[in-house]
Amino acid sequence: MYKVMVVLHDGDDYIRMNKVYFETMPVAGQYIIHSDGLAYVVEEVTTFAGYVSSKGATTILVVHQAPREAAVNKLYGIDIERDLDDPESD
Repeated sequence: MYKVMVVLHDGDDYIRMNKVYFETMPVAGQYIIHSDGLAYVVEEVTTFAGYVSSKGATTILVVHQAPREAAVNKLYGIDIERDLDDPESD
């Protein structure tokens, strides 16, 4: 798991959003669905060489919100919890 800091690029501003985990590191141009339920496009991936953070994050993802008309904003009836999550084993 990779722990990253997500930074929103909005106009001339860069706004720290939060830290999140990814199973595979996103790449520039990739869409991600953030915990706020909105789709974002990864602009840049910055990894710190030789730096170990006590808070666990060693990468910054710079993102901007995906255009409203982008297909990624339409989940086409997919229910993330029902369709993507593995059932819990008892």
